[in-house]
Formats: sequence, C-alpha cells, structure tokens
Amino acid sequence: MADNLAISDVARVFGLRTSAIRYYEQIGILPPPVRKNGQRRYEQSALFRLAVVQRAQESGFTLDEIRELFFGFRAATRPPKRWHELSERKIAELQLRMRRLKLMQTLLKQMQDCRCNALEDCGKKLLSKSPKERNHAHLR
Repeated sequence: MADNLAISDVARVFGLRTSAIRYYEQIGILPPPVRKNGQRRYEQSALFRLAVVQRAQESGFTLDEIRELFFGFRAATRPPKRWHELSERKIAELQLRMRRLKLMQTLLKQMQDCRCNALEDCGKKLLSKSPKERNHAHLR
C-alpha cells in the first residue's frame, strides 16, 4: 500500500464515507493528516489506527469507548490490557442486554398466548401478580 493515501483512497479501503474519516479526525480518534497541495494525505499509522477503530466498532464499541481505548489509559498500559478491560465491560453489557432480550421474548410469547376478551382483563391478570413478577425490576 502506498504511503500518504488521499482521503478518498482511505475511504475506499475501509468502506467509509470521507465525512466519517473527517469526523474521526475532529473527535481525535485519527491524528491530523499531512497536507499536500491542500489535500489530506494519510500515513500508514492512520490506516493502522482505522483498522483498530473498525474492529472495535464491529465488536460493538461506541466511539466514546474507542476514544477511551486510545486515550483513557496511562501511556504505559499495553494494548492487550486495554482491550481486556474494555472487553470485560462490553461483555457484561452484552450479557445484561441478552437477559433483557430473553425476558422480552418470553413476555411477547405470553402475549401471543393471551386469551382475554378485553384489555381490561389482561390488566386484571397483570395486577394479580406480585410487583416483582410484573416489573422484573431485577433486570433494570
């Protein structure tokens, strides 16, 4: 790959719009590019960083979390430790989200099985349950 690629070439390599690349610069995820004849030119290091950004996004990380990956640790903290810490947090979030989705699925299946003649009857059945059964507060 040639050194100092134009923004359009970088966008093509990563399947991004040029506006996304400029936004990454604006929020500090990408370093400012060198300029040649008024055009942004990206060094290999920017491409390497974009590869990390893309993998992190594919893994569910937000841009704020990606910034934390790059800047939220002491400089001496090695990348494996950074990935591990942020991944542990993301896995915990995903597990909670999966529990909530499973609950939603269960509730939707129960709704499909509803045999009430009026919505008020459904409300009566729901109110006859304990608050914990009704609200599933332990998943909030």
